[in-house]
Amino acid sequence: MIRNTLGSLLGLIGAAAAVWSPFRAWYGSRQGRDYRVEQLFSGAGITEDGASLFGSILLPFLFAALLALVAVVLRSRLLMGLAGVVVLGFAVLWMVRQGQAADGLSVGGDGPGLGDGLANAFGGGALLLLGAAVMSSRPSRRRRRRTDAPADRDEAAYGSPYPPAHQDPDPYPPSHQDPRAYPPSHQDQAGTYPPEPTRPADPENPSGPTGWGPRPPRDEQS
Repeated sequence: MIRNTLGSLLGLIGAAAAVWSPFRAWYGSRQGRDYRVEQLFSGAGITEDGASLFGSILLPFLFAALLALVAVVLRSRLLMGLAGVVVLGFAVLWMVRQGQAADGLSVGGDGPGLGDGLANAFGGGALLLLGAAVMSSRPSRRRRRRTDAPADRDEAAYGSPYPPAHQDPDPYPPSHQDPRAYPPSHQDQAGTYPPEPTRPADPENPSGPTGWGPRPPRDEQS
């Protein structure tokens, strides 16, 4: 927010300086509004002919100021930088044409030289570029939709060291799925051993299932 405010302020000051520059002296006592725009692009170059207000160098500077206003509203660094390029481009182009017409340029001295109007144009263009560099660009719609969209519940949170639980609900398979994976316990193996052999029964002394007869009385044992 602070960057946008500071960049917008610099851009507006630069646009105002650029628009004000044609009303100041550019070369000698001749103001910038006296130079025609088409003279900057024609082979004849700059002449002594005058120009109308909106047919002079003021026209591209007004266009640059309009770009700066739109850039402030839209928070567009591109438009703000483009406005600065337009101002600096026309100022440099004028210097080239004026140097060709006057066989060189001078600053100050006894003869005609570059005036403060050109300095205002360069200063305004520099402030526009500086404002574009300071401003923070407006996020695109695609980026805002991506950040505002709710996170997928199947997607783990960013930076989370643990994966979601539903991806691996049971890392260890239950024993009933693969009965051969673990050997049966001794309780399960009790019925696997063969039965103990029994002694044959005595027909004269029938015995129980183990083959042993009943115990004799105590008096017989003594």
